[in-house]
Amino acid sequence: MQLNRLDHVNVKTANLERMIKWYEDVLGMTSGDRPPFPFPGAWMYAGEQAVVHLVGVDGEPAGHDPKIEHFALSASGYASFLKNLDDRNIDYKVVEVPGIDVTQVNVFDADGNHIHIDFQSSET
Repeated sequence: MQLNRLDHVNVKTANLERMIKWYEDVLGMTSGDRPPFPFPGAWMYAGEQAVVHLVGVDGEPAGHDPKIEHFALSASGYASFLKNLDDRNIDYKVVEVPGIDVTQVNVFDADGNHIHIDFQSSET
């Protein structure tokens, strides 16, 4: 077996509509086709790939702490992304990754999940 790529991230939220709006407005994703599961949710697409699966829950998600510190998405359009964050007064931190050609923009979604958006340093 050989793993090829990360397919998607599944995120539980008690704020489904707010999270859908955040992923649409801030990351430019679209809410799209999703199987008819018997629970609320949304699949957020980057192009043709559903990369974030939101699952609606009542109240704060209970149970174990999954120990995931962040997830990352690669992107292009660095300047327009920073302008969108600035226009929305969203805090972010830019990090140049030492030794490789990647610049990270670290943000937190509407529920406080850490995401970094990776750009080729040549674009920044």
